[in-house]
Amino acid sequence: MNKKKIINDPIYGFINVESELIFDIIEHPYFQRLRRIRQLGLTDLVYPGALHTRFHHALGAMHLMGLALNNLRLKGHMISDKEYESAQIAILLHDIGHGPFSHTLEFTLLKNIHHEALSLIIMQEINKQFGGALDVALSMFKDTYKRKFFHQLISSQLDIDRLDYLKRDGFYTGVSEGTIGSDRIIKLFDIADDQLVLDEKGIYSIEHFLIARRVMYWQVYLHKTTVSAENMLIQLVQRAQDLAKAGDLKVFVGTGLDYFLNNEISSKNFKNNNSYLQAFLGIDDYDVWVSIKKWLNHPDFVLSYLSKGILERKLFKISISSKPFDQKQIDGMTFEISKMLKIGKELTNYFLIRGVINNEAYVSGSEKINILRKGGKIEDIAEASDLPNIKAMSKIVKKHYLCSPKYVSL
Repeated sequence: MNKKKIINDPIYGFINVESELIFDIIEHPYFQRLRRIRQLGLTDLVYPGALHTRFHHALGAMHLMGLALNNLRLKGHMISDKEYESAQIAILLHDIGHGPFSHTLEFTLLKNIHHEALSLIIMQEINKQFGGALDVALSMFKDTYKRKFFHQLISSQLDIDRLDYLKRDGFYTGVSEGTIGSDRIIKLFDIADDQLVLDEKGIYSIEHFLIARRVMYWQVYLHKTTVSAENMLIQLVQRAQDLAKAGDLKVFVGTGLDYFLNNEISSKNFKNNNSYLQAFLGIDDYDVWVSIKKWLNHPDFVLSYLSKGILERKLFKISISSKPFDQKQIDGMTFEISKMLKIGKELTNYFLIRGVINNEAYVSGSEKINILRKGGKIEDIAEASDLPNIKAMSKIVKKHYLCSPKYVSL
């Protein structure tokens, strides 16, 4: 069987799969599952074109990794065929730990388990099945490999992951402000003192990259309507979990999702019991949609109300403030919701959602974006740039939000 394949990607054109091992990993059921997980959760309720998946993103990131490694080889850096293949595998699988709707339900279905921790567990399981063929890729992913720049290509403030998702998300949402020159940035990659650096000619490209990332967060990832919709989904799943655990009502699922509604699962469970991992790998966005459609007619008011709101796009209105909301306002809204919906105060938390959103365009710290000057000096982009707003973007911007049904006054 010919395993040297070419995939047509709407962003980059033809993507070459030149490794038989990589082809086999792409064909693996764990990776194919990513076809059924949206990259941007419920963002299509704002931008109808945002229907791309984690599968698209993973293949794009693998392609960009190949371009980056080819560029580094052209600059005289020795990268073996094994290292080349392993780096592509590591970035290909970096998001394999995402569950249904990606980040939206990350800490709802599973408590305090980051998707990167799950990615590592799943990569280790695939490695067992492939007889240790992923050993080097795993060490690069964990940052235990002897050459540190490989991990920086996989996970840093200017990694291959970000170069793909900004360009891809901008394309599928139609938000042109997110467009970045990933090809140029990759051509400017270099290695100095085992660190990933960029030639100083790339300062303006990095400035644009950081500005584009900041804009994409406010305009796409943290768009207020998206925040509202995703919080409604979180509350819906939380209500299903509460009902299932209390045993008050039978919560229909029948898709494998019920495993995560009836059990509180930790990372320790995944490491010690393979059945938990297999159950997680058996669920995707479609399981949630099937459940929501069934819950639409559920006798529980909260479950049916939220299901209808999501399915019919009758979303909560949202208010965003730079300061925390006044408790008197919260109390007044709680009373109003209780009265309007004719529910007890204990249920109003499902309809009055508070939280905080953060935009971190660039955090100047241990993981810096390093610029290589002509004289060999390495500088943080915040110091090398002559734009004062790059330093300003190092500040974390925090905003408070409050969601509630539209008829409740904010």
